Amino acid sequence: MCPVILESAPLSRLCIHTITTKPWSIEEAATRYASAGVQGITVWRDALNGRNIALTGRMLRETGLSVVSLCRGGFFASPEKEKRRLAIDDNRKAIEEAFLLGAPLIVLVCGADPGQSLDESRKQIKDGIAELIPEAEAAKVKLAIEPLHPMYADSRSAINTLTQANDLAEALQSPQVGVAVDVYHLWWDPRLEEEIDRCGRNNNLLAFHVCDWKTPTVDLLNDRGLMGEGCIPLKTIRSWVEKAGFGGFIEVEIFSLEYWKMDQWEFLKRIVSTYEKFV
Repeated sequence: MCPVILESAPLSRLCIHTITTKPWSIEEAATRYASAGVQGITVWRDALNGRNIALTGRMLRETGLSVVSLCRGGFFASPEKEKRRLAIDDNRKAIEEAFLLGAPLIVLVCGADPGQSLDESRKQIKDGIAELIPEAEAAKVKLAIEPLHPMYADSRSAINTLTQANDLAEALQSPQVGVAVDVYHLWWDPRLEEEIDRCGRNNNLLAFHVCDWKTPTVDLLNDRGLMGEGCIPLKTIRSWVEKAGFGGFIEVEIFSLEYWKMDQWEFLKRIVSTYEKFV
């Protein structure tokens, strides 16, 4: 096992997802993140509603933030052909949005449907991503397959382990396609270190997301913890991704009904302090 990194992750690598501070508009989030020393932002597509996307991207960069990625594309799986076609159209729109925003990456939540087998959903996911590769390449936007915790295998993603994500990325054989490692979804996997190393060998680790797993978890979607608040070995997993060659932004992605209710500036200060202490 790789030794755990004891030093704190540098603040220069901290990125925050707009969904983490959901009550803020993207304009307020940008100003507040920058004032707290954060240097990266991942934009959720709902934050762009009603805005000129190109001008929003310019605003983010003028604030001093790097646009790390756009969330999210995916949801390719459905028994209904028309729904699969609509998903492809929406992903094409996401590629266009990423291009206008200046985001080099789209994170894919791949989708699933309880009305069909996981194998069929996985085939549809592969076919959907393959269809998008030429447009992603033309836009110079990469696609990151994000495996989700198995509790979401019914309707959110049929890709549930990093092994499956790596297998899919390798099968697609495109430099536009890689994987995203989110500790919330993958910390439990006994093959995680091995599969992160595989990412390094394939040079396809595109994103690294952090938060923590609270015990007890009262809402499996909207009760993620601040770093250090739960049982995820964050420094250990960070050591694995860095050993695999990843030196990009470390992205804080927290869905929390509790934290969305609190003063978001105080929450942001806690994000920065727990990131510096526990990541």
